Amino acid sequence: MVRGEGIYLYDENGRRYVDCAAGTFNLSLGYSHPAVVEAIRKQSESLIHTTSTFQVDPVSRTVRRLVEESPPNLVQVHLKVGGGSEANEGAVKMAQRATGRREVITLFRSHHGQTMMMTSMSGNAFRKAPFPILYPGSVQVPDPYCFRCFYGQDRQTCGLMCVDRIDDFLEYASGGQVAAVIVEPISGNGGNVVAPDGYLPRLREFCDRHDIVLIFDEIQTGIGRTGRMFAAQHFGVEPDAITVGKGLGGSGAQIAGILTNERLAGLPAHHHSFTYGANALAAAAAAVTLDIVARPEFLANVRATGEHIMARLRDLQRRHRAIGDVRGVGLMIGMELVQPDNAPAVALTGELAERGMGHGLVLRTSRYGHGNVLKIRPPLILTHAEADLICDRLDALLREVTA
Repeated sequence: MVRGEGIYLYDENGRRYVDCAAGTFNLSLGYSHPAVVEAIRKQSESLIHTTSTFQVDPVSRTVRRLVEESPPNLVQVHLKVGGGSEANEGAVKMAQRATGRREVITLFRSHHGQTMMMTSMSGNAFRKAPFPILYPGSVQVPDPYCFRCFYGQDRQTCGLMCVDRIDDFLEYASGGQVAAVIVEPISGNGGNVVAPDGYLPRLREFCDRHDIVLIFDEIQTGIGRTGRMFAAQHFGVEPDAITVGKGLGGSGAQIAGILTNERLAGLPAHHHSFTYGANALAAAAAAVTLDIVARPEFLANVRATGEHIMARLRDLQRRHRAIGDVRGVGLMIGMELVQPDNAPAVALTGELAERGMGHGLVLRTSRYGHGNVLKIRPPLILTHAEADLICDRLDALLREVTA
């Protein structure tokens, strides 16, 4: 690949691809957004980096904007991290320090990062298998995956058993020292599982009842991806912390952070700070990204183009038996592929992603190729015409592969 512009990526032969994965779901404003490029250029002329001991204007502006756009209970921001894995690990440390407890509850298909702590605390055995020593103290519980409910229930009558049964895990599977629950409001790598109505408010009640810190991992869902600045706002829940990364950099600047309430504030820097955290150049990109994404018309377009793609994909579902489910919010959309008996069609999903390049589509699949969900998460600057282009190419791809 040699260059990118907007939602498009170009290879050395001049061929153009629609990037349906927005890089690694981090190019919220697409490739080389002019405002981000200008912010980086201007900042590079004065200060690229200084130790986070000092205050610098772009970092201060980013912190202020994050607090302004977050749920009202989140009033502190920690930017001294280099990526989402470090942000999630830092949020866990804050919860452990605040509660005096050590354990963490996560979901079966969760993916909270690549550090050893977050690999250990995430779901998916294949990610942990090669490592002889894992970080102790996490309990994985079934996710709210209504299409393949762990408990064999129907959402209309289940009473949200997937939350209520966490009490049993707390009583019988934990060590009695649970500090936090960390959850992706919509699973990123785990198959675009959208928390059903009522799940996250009920989880908030569960955490309050047991004095457990609730952390929303919004590395993928945050910064406008759901058509709201944060998925917490879409679901109407106030967590104790939100972690952000990926899309915060706009066109690829490396920046991440932890938004917290007052209870979690005050973690000493020597417990969790990294050399390239709070980088001035990246913060300049983040500040302008927040200004753009926060515009009501921008977020309205994310919701509208997302709804349009969902409608198109549901039409494809009626015509292609291999599509078992379509789910998403805003421009965080997943299409689950199934075999005739409804079993996961993992090989078909991988083939679609591989052959998508021939149709000018960059596609990613769930669970690092072990899953059966195609992820549709283009840059948030997507237009209706470009949404139709994606869907038309997906239709042609499906017809070719399933024939």
